[in-house]
Amino acid sequence: MKAFLVGLIFLMAVIVLALVGILLSPFLLLMGLALQILFFSLFFLFGIWLLGKFIIYMWQKLYRD
Repeated sequence: MKAFLVGLIFLMAVIVLALVGILLSPFLLLMGLALQILFFSLFFLFGIWLLGKFIIYMWQKLYRD
């Protein structure tokens, strides 16, 4: 009887965790999309900053007083 109750509690815990995972999957998908947008925008801003640094560097090299 004790083994039956332990097995039943284990199965109930697995079902609860599976349901929580199913409920969290849209949140995880949205979080992945948000992180992708964040990383691409940060990469884009870093590229613009790097281009500006390169232009300033070349400007100083070409028009040195």
